[in-house]
Amino acid sequence: MDDADDFSASTVIAWLMYTRETLHRLIYNVRTNPNVNILEICGRQKLETLELSHNSITGVEPNFQRFPCLKSLSLSYVSISALDLNLLLTACPKIETFGLVNPEIAMSDAQVTVELSSPTLKSVYVEAISLDKFILEADSIESLHLKDCALELFELIGKGTLKHFKIDDVSVIQLYIGETVDNLEIIDVSNFTIIWPKFYQMISKSSKLRKLRLWDVVFDDEDEIVDLENIAVCFPHLSHLALSYDLRDGVVNYGLQGSSHLEYVIILELGWTVINDLFSLWVEGLLKLCPNLKKLVIRGVVSEAKSHEECQMLANFTSSMVQLMRTYMHVDVQFDYE
Repeated sequence: MDDADDFSASTVIAWLMYTRETLHRLIYNVRTNPNVNILEICGRQKLETLELSHNSITGVEPNFQRFPCLKSLSLSYVSISALDLNLLLTACPKIETFGLVNPEIAMSDAQVTVELSSPTLKSVYVEAISLDKFILEADSIESLHLKDCALELFELIGKGTLKHFKIDDVSVIQLYIGETVDNLEIIDVSNFTIIWPKFYQMISKSSKLRKLRLWDVVFDDEDEIVDLENIAVCFPHLSHLALSYDLRDGVVNYGLQGSSHLEYVIILELGWTVINDLFSLWVEGLLKLCPNLKKLVIRGVVSEAKSHEECQMLANFTSSMVQLMRTYMHVDVQFDYE
């Protein structure tokens, strides 16, 4: 029913009672008056996937409201306490995938803290949540995606199983993703303020890394740079590199220094938000570091109202790219402007 007005609770309950014994998948996005207790009606059944929106969850009893077969749980715009949220995961002994979008977390004290624990979780997606502390204990987790969140502290406690880590438009003061990150294969960071030395130290032991994406990132210190020499040394299997951040003279010159090459990088994505004359030099420098490159993608933002200077800069960039690619005839080049 999506955003329709309140629907009849008795009708919804009747549908659920009639189908619950054979139900494997439930997508519930309807407002009712009064609220329908999905856990009480559908617990202890065969449900494997539950996508629950616009509902209120209170007083979770893991022993009674149990979901023995549930593997995927998604909660969107749901009102629930931090305690009940953890108890709900406890009530799903086989859960592998968990999504939490814009919840209303009821708290008893001033500090908003959520602690979740599950030994079976493999994939976690969290969006539009504002908390003081978010602590996730997941020994089997392989994929973690945080989007549009405001957190003072986020901590992942695991056993080094994480393979895919993505953060997009997240504000976090303290970020910990565990001591053992040896199995990380993909790191995707966008719209994020980075303290590069700390971030690099956190991921530097990820020797199996295949893809590193740092897109529209801002450095906490203007003098910080992404040291490509260290990236080449610490991530020997890196095959996909994507970079987009403000370029300054020091960033271009110092960031490209070093004797190590990105030998295995075959896909290179480079982007700008505001183009300047340094971008062409940066592209050329990175091409020299990637001797086995097969594909280059240039992504840029072109404003609607362009001054003559902006037009000339874009024209100069285009000319320099044409000249540059004559040297790299074997590289497939794509341009993507917005």
